[in-house]
Amino acid sequence: MKLSDFDFDLPENLIAVRPAQPRSSARLLVAQGETICDAKVSDLTQWLRAGDRLVLNDTRVIPARLSGARHRDSAQGPVVAKIEVTLLEPQSDAGVWSALVKPLRKLKMGETVIFSSDLSAVMEGAADGQAYLRFNLTGDDFDTALNEAGAMPLPPYIAAKRAADAQDKTDYQTVWAKTAGAVAAPTASLHFDAPLLEALRELGVSISYVTLHVGAGTFLPVKVDDISDHKMHSEWGQVSEGAAAEIAATKAAGGRVIPVGTTALRLIETAGREGAISAWEGDTDIFITPGFTFNVADALMTNFHLPKSTLMMLVSALMGSQTIRDIYAHAISQKYRFFSYGDASLLIPPRKSD
Repeated sequence: MKLSDFDFDLPENLIAVRPAQPRSSARLLVAQGETICDAKVSDLTQWLRAGDRLVLNDTRVIPARLSGARHRDSAQGPVVAKIEVTLLEPQSDAGVWSALVKPLRKLKMGETVIFSSDLSAVMEGAADGQAYLRFNLTGDDFDTALNEAGAMPLPPYIAAKRAADAQDKTDYQTVWAKTAGAVAAPTASLHFDAPLLEALRELGVSISYVTLHVGAGTFLPVKVDDISDHKMHSEWGQVSEGAAAEIAATKAAGGRVIPVGTTALRLIETAGREGAISAWEGDTDIFITPGFTFNVADALMTNFHLPKSTLMMLVSALMGSQTIRDIYAHAISQKYRFFSYGDASLLIPPRKSD
């Protein structure tokens, strides 16, 4: 298939720069096969039923965007350069992170960037456009200093419109966030608040938690015309023995397994590639495109995605390419809000037994 098969025109004013408040007041497009209904996220209790299981990603977004200064002596005297850093992934060597550094050309090997009175890092290497920084702190001390100095790494389409602020440290985090490591949020999950979760539990909907640390690669554009040539980025994830058993039990009982977000879907399908889900841990670069066989997910709750993105390919695989085109045309005509802070969709394809 061609990249152009997943393109659409999106009016600029439909890109959300702040989330709905309260979270569950966001709009929800419900697509059951080819039937489309307009609702709100708080209406999920009308569409889910006892015996269903939501699969939630419990990753915690770290405040990975840092602003610092590099000091250098020159013939003209002391020189200071502003350095912007976005952390990407911790390395096996404690204290070392891969990072995007702007401008990378202004930082030499062995030079130090100071982010705050507590936090600094030394440039130890560079490869493939990424830098490797060794921080002066590790463990809880590093986490504390990072929380003080760092800002949430808002997606580029939001960051281009406004800077991250203190409110984003709450808004760009799920209410159940637990395992630190993501540099982007599992955004469909941002729509859930405590009252909605309680209402779903009272309905008889079960919940399982998995972990996938969303990386900056989720925002990388697809640059090839033939999508089969695309190299998918990898992300670390884990499905525990307990979560796998819960999901398998729901499938066996005839309930629906509904991941919230493409991250949770990609992870459970990685853990279910043999036909049935089992415990799994590692780096996944699963690339879901039309023709993919879904072994675990029966439906998906997700936000509205970028044109020509791998996530558009994923939802097209689940619902069918023409159905997704119709869904997105409806969403645009009804002025749904798009992307990370935007509205949500509940995509329910016909069941295999239907």
